[in-house]
Amino acid sequence: MKFRIEKDALGTVQVPMDAYWGVNAQRAMENFPISGLKAWPELIESYVLVKKCAALANVELGVLSKKLCKAIVRACDEILNGDFRDQFIVDVFQAGAGTSQNMNTNEVIANRAIEILGGKKGDYKLVSPNDHVNFAQSTNDTFPTTMRIASRLRVDYLLSAMDELAKSFGRKAKEFDKVLKSGRTHLQDAVPIRLGQEFSAYAATVHKNMRSISEAAKYLEELGIGGSAAGTGLNTHPEYPKKFVKHLNALTKKRFFVANDLREAMQSNFAVAHASSALRDFALDLIRIANDLRLLSSGPTTGFAEITLPSVQAGSSIMPGKVNPVIAECTNMVCFQVIGNDLTIALANQAGQLELNVMMPAMAFNVLFSLRILANMCRTLAKRCVDGIAADREKCLNYAYSSMALATALAPHIGYLAAAEIAKEAYRTKRTIVEVAKARRVLPQDKLEEILEPYSMTEPGIPGIVKSKKEKERKRSR
Repeated sequence: MKFRIEKDALGTVQVPMDAYWGVNAQRAMENFPISGLKAWPELIESYVLVKKCAALANVELGVLSKKLCKAIVRACDEILNGDFRDQFIVDVFQAGAGTSQNMNTNEVIANRAIEILGGKKGDYKLVSPNDHVNFAQSTNDTFPTTMRIASRLRVDYLLSAMDELAKSFGRKAKEFDKVLKSGRTHLQDAVPIRLGQEFSAYAATVHKNMRSISEAAKYLEELGIGGSAAGTGLNTHPEYPKKFVKHLNALTKKRFFVANDLREAMQSNFAVAHASSALRDFALDLIRIANDLRLLSSGPTTGFAEITLPSVQAGSSIMPGKVNPVIAECTNMVCFQVIGNDLTIALANQAGQLELNVMMPAMAFNVLFSLRILANMCRTLAKRCVDGIAADREKCLNYAYSSMALATALAPHIGYLAAAEIAKEAYRTKRTIVEVAKARRVLPQDKLEEILEPYSMTEPGIPGIVKSKKEKERKRSR
């Protein structure tokens, strides 16, 4: 391999002749052979976008030449179009604050811009990674800005996937609306519910989390760009932040804005931690839903077996015919990872000191990881699981009529204790609540049938006294 010699404040370093990275990225690669993981594509793209907007703002303000700006912008556009991605070589676990990532980006853009101007890689007199590509910038304001931009743009991808999942649950809610079953609390018999109502609640849960994540994403739109090294704006044009955001919004079609206090925007990573916590909350809800699906489909002969999940692969290497709820299981594993990512982000967030938080590379990797796997899991769960769920209507109905909790509807008529006695006798004698109540003649037969009709218990009302609006409509339609 042929090398070129590059120099920094520490001395000289050999860099592969064909590499677009330079001395700083080379040192980082040698210093941090930690995980073999490189920055997510969306972080690279957002960092390059930051460099492009900085050049456009600086040329507009007359502090960067048009010739340099044109070369830098062209280099950025080529990277944004997918070129040179293998030149971003820094491990995600790197020097604090992300200086290595920033300089890797500066060097790739600079060396490509040098070529565009007719020079050879490493000729930084033509285009300097520090003096030109990084002009009016510092890692300390560009890395948190990049992290927020990347996260904000990725949120849209997640919200779209969550919407697909909510719609999938919504369709099943309509399909299963008339499927009567027993509810369960404490995993014990509870009053009747419709399977469609359970799925409607799942859809509502996803929608609620969408609102939470959308609200959290608004904080990601506040940027500390222009703060430079310590949030004071040293070596930046006073109008630079506003010009930067103008170009950024034009390119992203978003509403990013400059923070009122650039020091706070640099010291605190509240925005990313807050967004991550919203992702964690969604993960917790999704775990619960996935576990419900696993429980309701348990069996097929020794479990609840109220629903069947799509068979997507063989479930055992030794038990023939076994099929497992693998999509729901994968959902849980993804959500566990998101919760772990959030803990890492929380610890990194509190580790900020004075004018800077140096733990940002770990925060960036983990929040973008969570956004990515949650979005992919939502789409997979919708398409390969929820869309194909079927109900065992007969089994569900049998559970509804055999539930001990049907006695609840008798309480307003005969009292709680008397209803409890009927429930205990039904359980002891292996009969239904209806059979025991009729045998005891606690109420006229026709009244008992009206009160103990399970469907009427699935809407607000007092069976036999006050009918719900939906129950009245159902009676009229018969």
